[in-house]
Formats: sequence, C-alpha cells, structure tokens
Amino acid sequence: MTLPLFWVFGGIAILSGFMCITRRSPVASALWLIQTMFSLAGIYVLLDAQFIAVIQVLVYAGAIMVIFLFVIMLLNLGRTKTTDMVGRPGQITSLVLGTLMTLELFVLNKVIPAEQFRLPEGTMATMTDEMGAVGMIAEPLFRGYIVPFEITSVLLLAAVVGAVVLAKRKI
Repeated sequence: MTLPLFWVFGGIAILSGFMCITRRSPVASALWLIQTMFSLAGIYVLLDAQFIAVIQVLVYAGAIMVIFLFVIMLLNLGRTKTTDMVGRPGQITSLVLGTLMTLELFVLNKVIPAEQFRLPEGTMATMTDEMGAVGMIAEPLFRGYIVPFEITSVLLLAAVVGAVVLAKRKI
C-alpha cells in the first residue's frame, strides 16, 4: 500500500518543484516550494520517519518559508507590475495547492493508523527512554553529520541573501 503512495507523493513533489522553478512571481514560487516540502513530509511519514516529517513541516515549510515570503514581500512593496498570481491563474493555483495539501492530509490520515506511532518493545524503546526521541536524532546528526548539517545552514543563508539581492533593485 505504501509503494503507490510513495509514487503519488514523489510525483506531487516533482510537479511542485517544476512549478516552483518555472513561476515568474517569487510568491507563487515560494508557495509551490511549500507544496514540495509537504510532499516530502508525506514521503518521510511513509518511511517511518515521523519526527523528520514533523520537523520538515514545522521548520522548513513553516518558519523558513515564512522568512522567505517576508523578505520577498518586504522588498517588493513598490512594485506595481502584476504577477501570475492575479485573476484566474491565481485562483486555479490556489485551488490546485489547496486540493493537493488536503488530499495529502486525508491520505496520510487513512493510511497511517495511530498504533504505528508507538515504539515497539525492545532496544529502540529503551534508547528512547534513556536519550529521548530528539536525543536519538541529535546524537548522530551533530556527531557524524555535522558538516552536511552546517553546509545546509549556509545554503539556507545564501538562499535568503539571494532572495534579498534578486528582489531588491538597488542595495
């Protein structure tokens, strides 16, 4: 049952990523990127990585995209040119995004029962009791994968700076 859902979420992520890079409006692009991140969170849930899925939605789709939208909107205040989010295309885009996100929520709610979120008895449960769920993820992340973690941080910083440079006409 999870393999077809993987292909559905993967297809939505690829389509949303394509729509993200082909939009003229930075706001529309950011909204498609949020849809891509929700699809990736669905894939994480299918891979039994619920904590990473929640972090994906809270941190990336929530906090970082809000910062991106804030920067884009703040620097484009004087712009009078219309974007591709106005009128009929904007309504269709909003409808497609809303439908896809609602469909993802319903599919995930039907497919993944609440019992799946309970840890089985054994070593994982004892490790979770000793270190906590966050500690189990933080230990390898900050010990073995600190360099990729920091590279990701620098890339996100570069993306924010790039958004400012692209949106600002004169610095």
